[in-house]
Amino acid sequence: QVQLVESGGGLVQPGGSLRLSCATSGSIFRLYPMGWYRQAPGKQRELVATSASGGGTNYADSVKGRFTISRDNAKNTVYLQMNSLKPEDTAVYYCKCSIPPRDYWGQGTQVTVSS
Repeated sequence: QVQLVESGGGLVQPGGSLRLSCATSGSIFRLYPMGWYRQAPGKQRELVATSASGGGTNYADSVKGRFTISRDNAKNTVYLQMNSLKPEDTAVYYCKCSIPPRDYWGQGTQVTVSS
């Protein structure tokens, strides 16, 4: 059973930084794509960043140059480093692992960017 647990969210001022962590239940995640998504109130869930098992990454245009996704295979954890945060980054952030035929999601962690 694949389980994902996010942490690291919180309240931060505009221009600040946060690092989100997604701890997985085992090493199987190393073989599959991982991603971070977010959902703001009243909006659909959207892609933030993805990390392929081979190391390739992809980012939403709105976070390019500010966010970085990375993996630590020794810790079975994927991270999202978020810099230069803006109020529009406020959302619940979710981690996803795609293992065919299904996707696995964490419970989410709240990020609030406000002065």
